Amino acid sequence: MAFELFTRVALREDFPKYHLQRGDVATIVEHHPVASGEDGYSLEVFNAIGETIAVLVVSESQIEPLMSNEILHTRVLGEAV
Repeated sequence: MAFELFTRVALREDFPKYHLQRGDVATIVEHHPVASGEDGYSLEVFNAIGETIAVLVVSESQIEPLMSNEILHTRVLGEAV
């Protein structure tokens, strides 16, 4: 499945380095096609007020589309800046 740029997706796994968890929402900002293998994507993750908190590169199998029967919720990422 190829995702379009600026699509919001959910993480399929935790990314402890960035304090991100499975289910966190990110926006696709770049597509990295691979001739033989799995494509990659650059993701931007925002906090609840729209500030960028992380930019990371993942493989296609590490993200999934958002579904109409899901809702978003908030959680504390860490100490306030």
